[in-house]
Amino acid sequence: MAKGRKGPKGKKITLKIAKNCIKITFDGRRRLDLSKMGITTFPKCILKLNDVDELDLSRNMIKKIPESISKFQNLRWLDLHSNLIDKLPDSIGQLETLHYLNLCNNKLTSNSLPLELRDLKNLRTLNLGLNHIDNIPTTLGALKELHEVGVFDNLLTSIPNSIAKLPKLKKLNAKRNPFPKEEDDTAFIDSIKRLENLYLVEEKDLCAPCLRKCQDARDKLNKIKSMAPAQARKPNFANLINPNSTAKDSQDEWRFLQTLLDSPS
Repeated sequence: MAKGRKGPKGKKITLKIAKNCIKITFDGRRRLDLSKMGITTFPKCILKLNDVDELDLSRNMIKKIPESISKFQNLRWLDLHSNLIDKLPDSIGQLETLHYLNLCNNKLTSNSLPLELRDLKNLRTLNLGLNHIDNIPTTLGALKELHEVGVFDNLLTSIPNSIAKLPKLKKLNAKRNPFPKEEDDTAFIDSIKRLENLYLVEEKDLCAPCLRKCQDARDKLNKIKSMAPAQARKPNFANLINPNSTAKDSQDEWRFLQTLLDSPS
């Protein structure tokens, strides 16, 4: 790059371009789709379209999301995946109607996740995968409506109980994180690693191949359990209730029988 020359400016988004990018979803919502536009900075002009229900800025080169994002008070769906975002504004917590938030494949760290995320009380899907997060804020446990959480491909060594035990959680994807090895921490594996993929669905919601796969996995698990050695039971000596009486009588009988067997015929 020549001396003094800055990085790529990216495509300039005008209000006219933005208006032409508004689409109506199948359920009648207004989505402003600015994905794959080569945008490097958040286009301020779209603040005039803050009545949209959905905003897609994914697959661009945006580094910063401004505090003014809070002006989108009707927003239910916000997709920011595959950008260069390294920090979220505190005002994101003011998007109280948000149901879906995708922050996958950015430059986020644990320190760049604002505490105000806990204020998204209606959030159902949160995707933080493919970032540089080494610790999930326990405050996200306040998001009781969460159904799906993605934290795959990060730097996590643990999953907070406040997240793993969310009351409505159906899917927790935590693949490819540096969790402790089984030989180092069996208890951790038992309580956390098995939550890397958690799918709680009814049979009617699965296609035939997926249902068959789940049933085969269940049968295999049951087979393994059946092969496990049964826990040794403590011997039950019914006649040893009173060891100084009943046991003594039993011993005397045994000695008498032994004497008869040993005596010459």
